Amino acid sequence: MPIDFNPHFMFNTNRNIQPKAVQNQVYAANREIKEDTFTKSISFKNNEIDSNYDGIKIDKKSFGTIKKTNEEAQLYTITNKNGASVDLSTFGATITSIKVPDKDGKLKDVTQGYDNVTPYEESPVGHAGGTIGPYANKISNGKFTINDKEYSLECNKDNGKTHSHGGSEGFDVRNWQANVLPDGIEFTYIKKDMESGYPGNVTAKVTYKFDNDNNLHIQYHAESDADTIINMTNHTYFNLDGAENAQENSVLEHTVTLPNSSNITKNSEIAVPTGEIIPVEGTPFDFKKAQKIKDVINSESDQLKIGSGFDQNYCIDNYDGKTLIDVANVVSDKTGIKLKVSTNLPGFQFYTANHLGKSAQPNGKHGLRYEKRSGFCVEPQFYPNAINTESFTEKGILKKGESYDREIIYSFSTAD
Repeated sequence: MPIDFNPHFMFNTNRNIQPKAVQNQVYAANREIKEDTFTKSISFKNNEIDSNYDGIKIDKKSFGTIKKTNEEAQLYTITNKNGASVDLSTFGATITSIKVPDKDGKLKDVTQGYDNVTPYEESPVGHAGGTIGPYANKISNGKFTINDKEYSLECNKDNGKTHSHGGSEGFDVRNWQANVLPDGIEFTYIKKDMESGYPGNVTAKVTYKFDNDNNLHIQYHAESDADTIINMTNHTYFNLDGAENAQENSVLEHTVTLPNSSNITKNSEIAVPTGEIIPVEGTPFDFKKAQKIKDVINSESDQLKIGSGFDQNYCIDNYDGKTLIDVANVVSDKTGIKLKVSTNLPGFQFYTANHLGKSAQPNGKHGLRYEKRSGFCVEPQFYPNAINTESFTEKGILKKGESYDREIIYSFSTAD
């Protein structure tokens, strides 16, 4: 559940999950992430990686100084052989830019973001592009229990009623260590025991790999020395017309299909799931067939009113924790750019940036402030507040000695 201005299912890892790809996806989501010995031969020359891996080029530059720690944030750019690129900041293991070709072959930046680290640190509006954790979305009353012990977290949302997105000191405002791979970047952050209220010393890794077919693979891995909870996701705001379209309602012309979601989780008045699963058929939330956002976002619906638009957890049909399932297809008629989202997580938040546009919000790219409904997010996740909801089977519990391994793929193409 997004925090748009300055908060900043039992997940049983005993299983030996062997993921299988669908629709020609070839990356194994749950494989163990091991050190790639190829990286030992990689070096920088004039800020460019001295390597050539299937046409992939990686550049590095300063992204500015983090005031709180006086560390320097780094920005890495992965460019494929077609000229498409992804920018990644060590601060928050954050996606700051994705440039892909439109229907005329012109590169378009399709993500909201900022030109240096300062806005991400001082005004983390909407967590733009960041790695969310330790636990994405909301936890009711900021409390959860593991092994009969109750833990209390910062309640940074809903006037002190919920903990959201890891709180004001979550993963997206930490500076991660970067390891350059032949075709991507592996970011690592070590969370100390009881940091932000979560138990366990947790080693978290996020690996971004960008291929020559414009597929951005995001692989999550975590291990802990004590039982804890983990639920990582990415919070990129997309506008497939181009990030320069920052004006209010600028994503409403986008066409959305959510082909494998027949149900959503019903929300309380503060947007915490009640535990009830409700069908989308006959409601504004039904995107099983393609619809323009503008045609349904202002429909009469108590659930839409709660989120001031789309801000709902969708349940993924036929989820098994192994298979990468296509969960969203979004198209811009203006540019012809199409985004497909695939994941092996059980749900995802579909959000239309209903709370952007605050007066104190910093300007983003092109000197523009991102206004209400100027972007959309698809955030694969475990269901919100699953740790406290009996009816939700998978709860995001990571046990000592086990590992958390999940994946998201953002695939870009042009519409036929």
